[in-house]
Amino acid sequence: MSKDILYRKMGIDDIPAVVAIEVESFATPWTEEVFQHEMTGNDYAHYVVAVHDGEVIGHCGMWIVLDECHITNVAVRLHLRGNGIGEGLMREAIALCKEMDVRLMTLEVRTTNDTAQNLYRKLGFQDGGIRKNYYADDHEDALVMWVEFK
Repeated sequence: MSKDILYRKMGIDDIPAVVAIEVESFATPWTEEVFQHEMTGNDYAHYVVAVHDGEVIGHCGMWIVLDECHITNVAVRLHLRGNGIGEGLMREAIALCKEMDVRLMTLEVRTTNDTAQNLYRKLGFQDGGIRKNYYADDHEDALVMWVEFK
């Protein structure tokens, strides 16, 4: 499947599909209004989507400020997980950051999300520390991870 996936910049028309993925993926999903603001009112926000057969099947958001990037969210349709789509989204985000001369990328991930942590380590991320009670829905800790680009 990964060969048939197009990765591209997210557009306003993609918001409903992205929100549907958020609802499927997170206990506290971002709303259409939040994404609308991100796309039209936040100069630091950049988003990429994964598209298969014309359908948005995943997204990755990031805030780029000067030479640093923070990944805000990464999600893939539930029934399509495990097919390399999340990795493809992260590789697209990394490529965008390198084009923009970003030197450091950070993110938070649930301490129980071993699958995501393994992906991030595969992409060169290192463990940076723990944010206690980070997630509002269940107060789970977050592992801060980072990668520096040379």
